Order: sequence, then C-alpha cells, then structure tokens
Amino acid sequence: MNKTIRHYLADFKQLQNIKKDDWFSKQRQSAFNIFQESGFPSTRKENWKYTDVKPITKKLFSNITNSNVVISDNEIDAILFKELECIELVFVNGAYSEKYSNIKNLPNKLTIRNMANAFVNDEDFLKKHLSQYVNDDSSSFVTLNTAFIQDGVYINVPSDLTLERPISITYISKDNSNIFATHPRNLIFMGENSKATIIENYIGIDDANYFTNAVTETSLSQGASLKHYKIQQESSNAFHIGSLNTSQNKDSRFESHSISIGGALVRNDINARLNKEGAEIMMNGLYMTDNAQHIDNHTRVDHFKPLTQSNQNYRGVLNGKSRGVFNGKVVVHPQAQKIEAYQNNANLLLSDDAEIDTKPELEIYADDVKCNHGATIGQLDNDMLFYLRSRAIDEQTARSLLTYAFADEIINNISFQSIKNKLEHLIIGRLPDSSLIREYV
Repeated sequence: MNKTIRHYLADFKQLQNIKKDDWFSKQRQSAFNIFQESGFPSTRKENWKYTDVKPITKKLFSNITNSNVVISDNEIDAILFKELECIELVFVNGAYSEKYSNIKNLPNKLTIRNMANAFVNDEDFLKKHLSQYVNDDSSSFVTLNTAFIQDGVYINVPSDLTLERPISITYISKDNSNIFATHPRNLIFMGENSKATIIENYIGIDDANYFTNAVTETSLSQGASLKHYKIQQESSNAFHIGSLNTSQNKDSRFESHSISIGGALVRNDINARLNKEGAEIMMNGLYMTDNAQHIDNHTRVDHFKPLTQSNQNYRGVLNGKSRGVFNGKVVVHPQAQKIEAYQNNANLLLSDDAEIDTKPELEIYADDVKCNHGATIGQLDNDMLFYLRSRAIDEQTARSLLTYAFADEIINNISFQSIKNKLEHLIIGRLPDSSLIREYV
C-alpha cells in the first residue's frame, strides 16, 4: 500500500469513527474498499489517457471537513448571484454555512437541505436514492466521494411544481494554511412534470491549494424538466474532479450548461441515461484555459429507448501552454430506434503552445437513427482581424473581441438572462482590454 492510499485510509478510519452510528457507514466502507483496491486512475486507462492525475495523488490532502475559515461580506457579495432572487445554499471549505444560506419560505412540499441534515431527517428517502444514479465502480474519484460524504445538497422537487426561483449552490474554498480536500455530494430528485433551475458554483479565493471532488446525482421523473448550470471558478492552485450523473424517464428534459475557467487540473464527467421514450438532453459547454491549466471534459449519453434525443455542443478557448480535452461518447443501444444524437466540439487555439485532444465518438447498435459528430480546431480568422483593424480597433482588442464572439456562442444558448449576464461578465474579465470590450458588446 503506497503512502497516499495509507493517508486516505487513516482519514477514512477517522471519519468512520466520527460517523460510527451513521446508517450509511456500510456503504462508505464498501465504496472505500473499491477505491483501495483500484487506486487512482492512470493514463494507461483509456478514459484517462489524456489526463495524468499524479499532481493530485502526490499531495496528502486532509479529507475531514472542519472549517473555521472566515469569509467576509465583501467576498460573499462578489461571489453570489445577488441580482437573482435565489434559494441559496453556501458551503465554505466543505462545511454548510447557515449564515450565508437562504432556504426559507419554500413552496409547499419542496424539500431542500444540506446533506448532513438530510442524513438525519430524510434517511428513508436517501436509502432508496443516494448512490442509485451513479456507478461506484465507474471512477475511483466517485468511490472516494461516496466514502467521504459529509455534506452537500439534497433537493426533492414535488410533482407538478414549477419552481420560479433558481436554486443556487455555492462551494467556496479559501486558504486555511493546510491543503484540504472536499467531497460534496448533491442529490436532486425531480417529481413528475416538475420544473427547476439549479446553479452549482465552485469558486476559490486567495489562490488556495485544495482538491474538490464533487458528485451530483439527478433523477428526472416523467415529464420533468431541469436546467442545470455548473460554473467552475476554482483557484489557480486547485484541483477539481466533478461527476454529474442523470437518469431520465419518459418525456423528461435535462439541460446541462458547463462553464470551466478555473483550476490547475480539472476533469468534468457527465453521464446521462435516457431510460424511457421521449427523454431529451442538451449539453452545452465552454472551457477557457491559460498558462499551464489542464481541463478535461468527458461526456457519455446512453440511449436505451427509442425516440430519445441528445445534443452536445462544446467550445474551448486555449492559451499559453494549456491543454484541453473533449471526449464525448454516445451509445445507441439495441432497440433504441428513431433516436437523434448530435455532437460538436470547436476549439480556438490562441497560442502555438496550447494543445487540444478532441475525440467525439458514436457507438451504434440500432439501424434507424440520426447521428452525427464533428470537431474543429483553428485560430482567429485573419480576414476578420483585418476587418476590425480597418475600423480603427487595435490588434489586441480585435483579437479579444473575436475570442469573446467565439465563446459567446455557447453563452447565447442560455435562456436565463441573469445567469447569461453573469457568465458574459466572467468571460470578458478573462480577456485583455476587458473594459474596452464591454463598450463594444
């Protein structure tokens, strides 16, 4: 057993001792046994061939949530969606902050709790649903999350409820002098014909050195509709591994908007199971990298039934010596006739040293389907640069404007105007001459 695994084992034994009366302890132990046996993935595994996680495995992160970090009101105001009237849950270094959260005045029968609270008050429901929409064997990081669940969010939207206010879940990480890991676990259950918007925001402060290992499970009942936004703004010294898993029933619709602009090493996995006819998923993604950042996006959509649809559109903007990865896979199972599946990945390289690995895949076992995929890699259009320069726009500003236009095509797919405005502000802030660009757009 190597040093890193021994460290995780020691932390796990400490957690099990703290949670010794926890009904979930057997599941924790089972998950940790799988992790201990398999270890961390290496580049020899096909799904990880482009992403080396050694920078994570070499560090001995503390895995027990014990946050005494103070967040100022100014820091909070800069992070939260203040212009939105949100149902708000805030976590600081993995621990729920009642001070900055707002889950009052909820509609009748809507259940929203932090996961530590739900373990006590919603045991019967969690026993039926927690870990049912993700395969613990699928990833060492998922098993690690299951073993170390301490907090996160549990949401149960009742049938026929249209939730007008978005639910905002913000995970803030701030330097506390020790390198630490958090393992947030989110469980979202949508009743029949329910509708909701959920924002997951991961943000780092003060260039903190930490590891976020997040897992989100969603289950959509018949006719349910969920718009899910994940905004990853981890610190430049942070590592982020995220797994979003959705299980969809008849005529349900899931929208995934994934925006990644932070982190030193990032991996976003999205796994979707279209289990009944009429299920539909739209996956919309943007990743922007600079310096030596590494961002890997892996998606998998399983079409199990006929008349299901999936549409994936991801764009990458890469600068410096950064590296991006897109691996999107669609599996059309036998009997899943008359399905439609589309994939597109476009990448803009702003530097000669930037690198992209793109691999859209189709695996089809049915014959009456409409499926296509494509990938493009390019640089800024010289004709468009010349056109803008001829309008008295300097070269750097012109390049930033064209970069913004490329990225904004993804943001334009967002229907929630307040979220769209926030993301456009974040993108512009990443570009040179941001104040000038705001005058043009």
